[in-house]
Amino acid sequence: MKNDTFAHTIMKSFKIFLNIVPMLLAVILSVGLFDTLVSPEMLASVFQGNMFYDTLIGTLVGGASVGQPVASYIIGGELLESGVSLYAIVALIVSWVTLGIVQLPLEQALFGRRFTLQRNLLGFIFAILVAITSVTVIKVIV
Repeated sequence: MKNDTFAHTIMKSFKIFLNIVPMLLAVILSVGLFDTLVSPEMLASVFQGNMFYDTLIGTLVGGASVGQPVASYIIGGELLESGVSLYAIVALIVSWVTLGIVQLPLEQALFGRRFTLQRNLLGFIFAILVAITSVTVIKVIV
């Protein structure tokens, strides 16, 4: 009985892995394309090292480019290597998974305009607060 359950679990895990592989390949290809098309100088012109400005830009970019958390971590790592501030990266990752500019029409149709606007406004504000707080705590600890 235990072997049957173990085999079933392994098969389910394998099927989940097969479903994730195309997304991971797409992320890796996107990062490669991003590295080719966007130079560190271009990033430095957008992200200037100012805590509030970088956090705001990171939040806006993350909210406009909704995606899976796995992809945001890979992209965040590449941005960090390119010299983008940690404020911008944390804001991008938080807003990437919490804000939904792309899905606003669907969310509004399902939950109503008021709820959608309140949720996204609070998500925007908290993405900024979480980014600033997280990086500040990291700097104090390290």
